[in-house]
Amino acid sequence: MRYSTLTQRIAGDAAAAWDIHYQAQALRRAGRDVLLLSVGDPDFDTPTAIVDAAVSSLRQGDTHYSDVRGSPALRQAIARRSGLGVTIDQVMVLAGAQCALYATCQCLFEAGDEVIVAEPMYVTYHGVLGACGARPLQVPVSPEQGFRLDPRAVAQAITPRTRGLLLNTPHNPTGTAISAHDMARLAQLCREHDLWLICDQVYSGLLFEGEAVAPASLPGMAERCVVIDSLSKSHAMSGWRVGWVVAPAALITHLANLAMVMLFGLPEFVMKAACVALQEDLPAIGHMREAYRQRRDRVCAALADCPGVQAHRPAGGMFVMLDIRATGVSAQAFAQRLLIEEGVSLLPGDAFGPSAAGHVRMGLVLAADRLEEACRRIRVCAGRLLAEQAGRNVDGETQDCRVEHEAYQ
Repeated sequence: MRYSTLTQRIAGDAAAAWDIHYQAQALRRAGRDVLLLSVGDPDFDTPTAIVDAAVSSLRQGDTHYSDVRGSPALRQAIARRSGLGVTIDQVMVLAGAQCALYATCQCLFEAGDEVIVAEPMYVTYHGVLGACGARPLQVPVSPEQGFRLDPRAVAQAITPRTRGLLLNTPHNPTGTAISAHDMARLAQLCREHDLWLICDQVYSGLLFEGEAVAPASLPGMAERCVVIDSLSKSHAMSGWRVGWVVAPAALITHLANLAMVMLFGLPEFVMKAACVALQEDLPAIGHMREAYRQRRDRVCAALADCPGVQAHRPAGGMFVMLDIRATGVSAQAFAQRLLIEEGVSLLPGDAFGPSAAGHVRMGLVLAADRLEEACRRIRVCAGRLLAEQAGRNVDGETQDCRVEHEAYQ
């Protein structure tokens, strides 16, 4: 039987990025003590008030079809959160930021269009752009420059076929946040070249250093800016699947038409819970954010003098990138040995792009003491690899000396 070419465009190498995570899950099911740090799923429970709102809504019978664009109450709450005079006509609620990004790209891009993306990039971006036939123009960002996206490199990448710029800030996997100065320069490029600016800011609620930038507030950007956000990370609601798009009203109309033939609205009881998440002052949200910041600091401190490993201190998000190039093995080999020998599951950086080769991504998704234990195991693994590397060097030098001696004789 035949399948459409879509099946190929949404697959590819990125689909295998989670293999080591699935392997780690299998080891845990078999009884191994595995510290699972390879996926960005918050370890906190959803705050009680949010859960209670969903349960109450269910008991009231809110189990019927809902507004395809999202309930007016939730769209109004999102509009207020967005500020800048945003109205509910500029808000579309979808099943998580992933669905929101997919729908947005379907409505903005088509075959042959180019979209500039920083590389490394979140692994699903390939499939999202491939689904609509667009091609990602990858602009490398280097660890030596703190994984910063240079607006000059973006300017050099623009071609006559470029239709958009897809930003993720704070960035997954690196945790880098785009500064106000750089965002202004990127916005200027979008105006000059008539580009859409899509800003995936699902980690904006976990920004620890610097200030969040509202790209739509910059001059001339309201009509070409699309902001994507969700409650998954900031409110520990990854399984609730609540995300949204804030964009020009015309795009929202197109998204609603797409949702009509694809999603047909979120459950009302989920949206009632989301309203509580956005409207009420929930101390648990601040506590979670502070916990992530403390976890980042504990991990960076624990690995500060680790031979063979260098931690990149992230400005935000829930990951720390570890540079393991000094161990002499690839990120895939390091992650594999760390999992099998020490029971720690990290994601190889290569999965996000070649600029992250020699790095592994560590999720801050366990309590601080467990993260420190993970760091201890990382030290052990790195030390073992360095010792093996030194042994190989000694063996190589001994062999060279033997060859030279025999040649002299």
